[in-house]
Amino acid sequence: MHSPLLAGLGLGLSLIVAIGAQNAFVLRQGLRREHVLWVVAICALSDAVLIGLGVWGLGSIIESAAVLLTVVRIGGAAFLLWYGVRSAIRAARPGVLNADESGARLPVRSAILTVLALTWLNPHVYLDTVVLLGSISATYGDGRWLFAAGAVLGSLLWFTALGYGSRLLRPLFAKPVAWRILDAVIALVMFALAASLLIGL
Repeated sequence: MHSPLLAGLGLGLSLIVAIGAQNAFVLRQGLRREHVLWVVAICALSDAVLIGLGVWGLGSIIESAAVLLTVVRIGGAAFLLWYGVRSAIRAARPGVLNADESGARLPVRSAILTVLALTWLNPHVYLDTVVLLGSISATYGDGRWLFAAGAVLGSLLWFTALGYGSRLLRPLFAKPVAWRILDAVIALVMFALAASLLIGL
């Protein structure tokens, strides 16, 4: 039987690498070199908490809480729409974007609140970490916490690589048009995720 640690690492990475609201924000902050440690730490710690709750057995409770999931879906969709609109405005108005990129930094408090909202208001996070990973971990019996450790390690590795590795792309973003394209893509991702949440109601 393969190692629960490696299984958790592989599955954790496969779930987290997909393009999403959280990853888009980490990428943007990494490119801007703003509060990267805070953003990466909050993402990784949040995943660790959620994975731990899933292995502990919270997944079955969440699956039965239909009303709670509906509330979270609506709140998450509203936040994603708001963030998408902000990204679309930055993409459409170079003047605002250039001022933003030339010096105005996102306050650390705003960065922390944004990444917390993108993480904890996203129902997909609960379905992936608490429900799915929690359910699969149960198949490993006594090795379920090793499975969880692997998934947590995968999350930490991914967010660290995305947050700090994205600076290697900075030469590509030396031109304002690259930032406009990035913000346009982020806006589309946010709108698509918000729509998927509302359609699933």
